[in-house]
Amino acid sequence: MVPILVASNTGYAGRTFITLGLALKLMDMGYKVGVMKLFGTAPVQSGKDSYDADALFFKETLGLEEPLDMISPFVMSFEEQTLLYQGKAADAKKRVLAAYKSFKKKDFIIICGASDLFEGALLGIDALSLAEEMKAQVLMVEPWRGDSSADTLFGAQRVLGKRYAGGVINKVPEAMIEHVKNIVKPFLEKQGVRVHGVFPKDKFLESVTVGQLIEILNGKVLCCEDRLDEFVENFLIGAMDVDSALNYFRRTPNKAVITGAYRTDIQLAALETSTKCIILTGGFQTNEVVLGKARARGIPILTVSDDTFSTINKIELRMGKSNIREKRKIERSKELISVGFDMFGFLKKLDKV
Repeated sequence: MVPILVASNTGYAGRTFITLGLALKLMDMGYKVGVMKLFGTAPVQSGKDSYDADALFFKETLGLEEPLDMISPFVMSFEEQTLLYQGKAADAKKRVLAAYKSFKKKDFIIICGASDLFEGALLGIDALSLAEEMKAQVLMVEPWRGDSSADTLFGAQRVLGKRYAGGVINKVPEAMIEHVKNIVKPFLEKQGVRVHGVFPKDKFLESVTVGQLIEILNGKVLCCEDRLDEFVENFLIGAMDVDSALNYFRRTPNKAVITGAYRTDIQLAALETSTKCIILTGGFQTNEVVLGKARARGIPILTVSDDTFSTINKIELRMGKSNIREKRKIERSKELISVGFDMFGFLKKLDKV
């Protein structure tokens, strides 16, 4: 069994995306693959017990036969955190290692790590400690944050030593793709850091559904409740004159338009273009003409109590942090890994070819 620990040094780097994509690809190649979530931070209830949301997602999506307490052996709930500070924490390390050893019949076990290399250190289940305990090869996922990302991937080599299998650079803006592929990647590889993939910033993977927007904004649906599973990739503020707005709206697909309830001209213009929903700020509703046209075109209209600035702020805090637990995003993840991940080079690094 070859253990692969998917780690990063910052939150929302794309560890779930890489874990899922790798597992799907290896399964397609005929390997027996197990998956674990090392340090659960998003508890969900399943029966009488709590497990990590990503672990439940992995089990359902990949059809894993193992019980959830193997895939998600430890979740840091509020109660566990309180017990830790009181010196009464459960032996998390023992639970994690016991679960890990139960996967011995697999060809690979992919372990989705925590949000940085040190999270879980107080419990002895941080990525650095467990990489040694499990004799795992660590694949670092680094979201592009400018040239400091090269420092992170190079520095990881110093920290992880022989456990370092290299990294991937994720969420690279389109304008920087050529720079990263043709300059940063070759430079790192000359320094001994293998870069197994460079993935562009993908608007679809970072998109949210209309239904998720309602939760984020604590909004109310005025029409088209059956279209809440549509994905929103772009956000525009409708505060300009209607002629400028229409031209602007036509150039931006799959969008949500945020505007005041009194701007019915903007709302009608948005309904003529590729709009996934309209968000009315200030807690007011629009008129029946707009609602009737929205129903005819199947475009939900939401109303939120916040002003435009607060609405945008809430959305910006969430964008780039959405999960990939929707079927179409799973398919997109598999596609990106198939095209952009050097599986042959990675398996060679693991001495599996």
